[in-house]
Amino acid sequence: SLTWEDPAWRREGGEVPDLTGDDTRLWKLMFRLRTGDSPDQLTRESGIDIWFIRALEHILRMEQALRNSDSLGSDMLRAAKVMGFTDEEIAELTGIGLPERVRQRRIELGIIPVYKMVDTCAGEFEAATPYFYSTYEEENETEPIEGESTVVIGSGPIRIGQGIEFDYCSVHAAWALQGQGIKSIMINSNPETVSTDFDMSDRLYFEPLDDESVRNIIDNESSAPTHHGEQSPDESDSLRAAPRVAVQFGGQTAINLSQSLGAAGLTERILGSAPRIIDAATDRGRFEALAVSDGIPLPPGGTAEDTESALSLAETLGYPVLVRPSYVLGGRAMDIVDNPGQLERYWTRAQQAAPGQTILIDRYLRGIEVEVDAVCDGEDVLIPGIMQHIERAGVHSGDSFAVYPAIWLSESEVDSVVEYTRRIGRLLGVQGLMNIQFVITHGDGANGYSSVGFAANGHQDGLQSSQVYVLEVNPRSSRTMPFISKVTGIPIIKVATYVMNGSKLSELEWGTGLMPRKDLVAVKAPVFSMSKLKNVDTFLGPEMKSTGEVMGIDTEYDAAVRKALIASNHSLAPGDSVLLSIADSAKEDAVPLVRVLCDQGHEIYATSGTAKFVRELGYDANEVERLLSYTPRNVVTLINDGTVDAVVNIPTGDRYAQQDGFYIRRSAVERTIPCFTSIDTALCAARVANGMSASGGRSARADFNVKTLSEYVGG
Repeated sequence: SLTWEDPAWRREGGEVPDLTGDDTRLWKLMFRLRTGDSPDQLTRESGIDIWFIRALEHILRMEQALRNSDSLGSDMLRAAKVMGFTDEEIAELTGIGLPERVRQRRIELGIIPVYKMVDTCAGEFEAATPYFYSTYEEENETEPIEGESTVVIGSGPIRIGQGIEFDYCSVHAAWALQGQGIKSIMINSNPETVSTDFDMSDRLYFEPLDDESVRNIIDNESSAPTHHGEQSPDESDSLRAAPRVAVQFGGQTAINLSQSLGAAGLTERILGSAPRIIDAATDRGRFEALAVSDGIPLPPGGTAEDTESALSLAETLGYPVLVRPSYVLGGRAMDIVDNPGQLERYWTRAQQAAPGQTILIDRYLRGIEVEVDAVCDGEDVLIPGIMQHIERAGVHSGDSFAVYPAIWLSESEVDSVVEYTRRIGRLLGVQGLMNIQFVITHGDGANGYSSVGFAANGHQDGLQSSQVYVLEVNPRSSRTMPFISKVTGIPIIKVATYVMNGSKLSELEWGTGLMPRKDLVAVKAPVFSMSKLKNVDTFLGPEMKSTGEVMGIDTEYDAAVRKALIASNHSLAPGDSVLLSIADSAKEDAVPLVRVLCDQGHEIYATSGTAKFVRELGYDANEVERLLSYTPRNVVTLINDGTVDAVVNIPTGDRYAQQDGFYIRRSAVERTIPCFTSIDTALCAARVANGMSASGGRSARADFNVKTLSEYVGG
């Protein structure tokens, strides 16, 4: 809220925050107003029109009035709600206690929102669109929708990295409900999404996705219109059946609301998996206890609530470790740390991203990452297909190249993945969607299975001691559900909606278990918008950075990979010159990549340490000065003048903005040339570029098939 302040702003001797145009400037303006600066002064300093500064000053006066109030009267409460203060903010400012007390107080006083129709015709014609927004006025323009209804909670104003895939899931859920004769009521607040087109659902509320707004809408859809909170004279006629609420389709934003809605006594209205089931899957401590009781293997790990316990746990597990808060989306604040110093620095950042949450610490297992989207009815599961990532574990699934089907897995590994998926669904009692991520290691996981890029013969069946671990269970939609639905022909959102409304998988036409493989190969490739975001590091790790995805599909793996690489701007051409800058810790893994690039005639440019490494393998390399040596010609000028056509930069674990690698990656992005921070992706691209099979050897064919998606899927 606008009451937030950076603690550093009030430290004794601290500098007055400037009004630089960054993402905290609005809060800086409020802080400066609180500490005595005038609107005129702030306008001169920031260049922002004084009309807006005075509007902030008006909000500040109400904030101060709430802080100074002895009691929360009707007039002040109504004025605060009209101005946009939430129940939570009012509770905090007045010291009244929990937001629920504010909610009860305003309902008693008849201070409830009404809903107005958006005038999509700008007054030229009469608008009749089912598209509403809330306001604290008197006349309510929405009567409860007729018949059985379900509220679908969308994905909200998604941060860069979530993508539109959750919007796909929300829209298909609305359509599936309508197909069952149930009215769909969409709640979302992002105008740049398909779900907020007013003809996608029976009714659309353009509202914030928070507990207060969702509960207000449920109340509005549960009774006839009211005037100042009073029921209509014939109350028995006015009350309608309350709508159900679907939280599984809008990603983590929507699923997080299950807990507050459950705490508010709305558990019975939540469609599908109950809040306790969602919490058992999402809370790592609870899930670990359940998994251990059923013999489901998880990476060794635990939780920490402070720096000391985190350091102790990491020391016990052994570095590197994977660290992350619970209940986060897109791998937010997730990282791999290699030593205690990195862990201490991580802790500070994580608490800023997710204040008050415990931190999950797992031993990092290096291996093949596998992903499954499934529907469970509490007993049986339906799995449209298994996807395998080209990158080894450690790169977020949203930033990875995913391959369907998982053609490199052995039969026993596939059986294990299916069995664990079935057991997890039954163990938790999931009713609806779930996304599960696995890692498959060889031996103890220290050296691990290699990725698809390193599979010398296209498979690794010879490694008999592989172990399948469950990395994560998400009881909701995922970014890969649109992909897997399109390439298998299984409408997973539709199936899940039927199951959430009480159908059993055995009664539906799609069946149970793992569906037979389609006679095709599809590759999902991430797309990034880094060139539009200055000073953002493009290094790929556990925190997601992609803003979309493309798909390459063909009858053979090599052709599908090549299509995906071209579409996502990751493709290499024969003879392209490549700049290599590889951390010492990654050089052993980079040997196959260097051999492929050099054997296929790519001219190699490299920083000093990497150039020495290339020469030790028996190849030539043009040594390039590092950026921080400040020579006229260095790694960045080499990129900017077009000498190199692609960059492979594998940084150390301890990255910061002043390192050479950051400037190398940024320069490549701004020149819009391929920049690989994963050896696995680079190796795959290098092999495909030169007519090799993406997994080694000669490619069976170099041409593409050109068909529609329906022709591929329909055979």
